[in-house]
Amino acid sequence: MTWEIHDEARQLIALGEGLSDERQAWLQAHLQECVACRDYEEAAGRVVRELRSQPLAADSRLVRTTQMRVRFHASRLRETRERMWLVGMACLGVGLSATLTAPLLWRLFAWMGERVGVASSIWQASFFFRCAARIRYSHRPRT
Repeated sequence: MTWEIHDEARQLIALGEGLSDERQAWLQAHLQECVACRDYEEAAGRVVRELRSQPLAADSRLVRTTQMRVRFHASRLRETRERMWLVGMACLGVGLSATLTAPLLWRLFAWMGERVGVASSIWQASFFFRCAARIRYSHRPRT
C-alpha cells in the first residue's frame, strides 16, 4: 500500500465520527487490512478518551472577560443592523423620490422646450445630461 492511502486513513481517523457512510466503510475496510493504521486509530481513541476524562474548568476572570466581549460584540452587531436599516430606508426614499420626480422633470423640460421653441431632441438630450450629472455628482466623495 502507498503512503497516500495511509495518510488518507489517518486524516479520516482524525475527523472522527463526522464521516459519510462511504468514507466510513472505506476506512473500516482499510483498518481490517492495515495493522499500522489500526494501531494509530487505537492510540487516537485512547488520547481522545483521556482528554475527555480530564475536567476542564475556566477561570472566573476568563469567563467574565469572555462574557464582556460577547456582549460588546452583540451590541456592535445590533448597532450595525440599526444603521443598515437606516441606510435601507434612505435608499428606499431616494428611489421613490427619483421615481416620482423623474416624470415631473420630464414634463417640465417638455414644457420649457415648447415655450422656448426648442426641438424635442434638444430638450430630451438636456434632460438626459441633467439626470446623468445629478447621478455623477451624487456619487462624488465629499471633502
